[in-house]
Amino acid sequence: MSTAPQVTTRPPRGTLVARVLPPALLGGRRAGRLVERNLLVYRRTWIVIASGFFEPLFYLLSIGVGIGKLVGTVTGPGGQVISYTAFVAPALLASSAMNGAIYDATFNIFHKLKFAKIYDAVLATPVGVTDVALGEISWALIRGTIYSAVFLLVMAVLGLVGSVWALLVLPVAVLIGFAFAAVGMAATSYMRSWQDFDFVQLAVLPLFLFSATFYPLTTYPPALQVIVQLTPLYHGVALVRALDTGAVGPGALVHVLYLAVMGVAGLAVTSRRLGHLLLR
Repeated sequence: MSTAPQVTTRPPRGTLVARVLPPALLGGRRAGRLVERNLLVYRRTWIVIASGFFEPLFYLLSIGVGIGKLVGTVTGPGGQVISYTAFVAPALLASSAMNGAIYDATFNIFHKLKFAKIYDAVLATPVGVTDVALGEISWALIRGTIYSAVFLLVMAVLGLVGSVWALLVLPVAVLIGFAFAAVGMAATSYMRSWQDFDFVQLAVLPLFLFSATFYPLTTYPPALQVIVQLTPLYHGVALVRALDTGAVGPGALVHVLYLAVMGVAGLAVTSRRLGHLLLR
């Protein structure tokens, strides 16, 4: 007695199977395809990427020419007395890494997700939602790292690199970019319209101004010091400044751990949210 052969078919992406499986099981090996796509898109509009570098550079030059001459020297990490320009430059580098990563992971991702519907087409291929999250965050990291590398070169030309520890600044810039890109992309998945991006600026601007970027933490009132130390950019600024001046201590590990946990948590939320938005 013969029986008909059993045919196993793959359930469509919107089925219960795809919804129940964790996004991490749906992919993760083909994220480079998203990076490659972004490289192809931006090869003709590279000026868009280059323009994002100039804002922190203008801040640095204006501070070095103007405010730095008025302030003179300040107390930096480890009690070192350094020029005000040398104090601010590492903070602007950390801010540059944040800006390059978070803006690419918010505005551009929202356009692709809600209007261009890029990911609907991408998920028709073997690429999974975790690949999308990793690929887009990796591209945001590349953009942030480019800003940081050029900024570090400018610092070196201006004589603002004070220690061989500064060789680790670029890996730290990648870590800062990862933290902000992952959280930025996760936040973007909850946004419904372009008006919601006012909240991005509302979050980024205070971080830029009040993360011990332009003056030492000790100048804040004690209660505000605690709040500042809980913010993510402060940890990036403190870490880059410590490396640039050579005042590296055990506290650097706290900064690294904070940013790493922030990035991993953001990546996990992003993968879940993309699975919810694109696989339902």
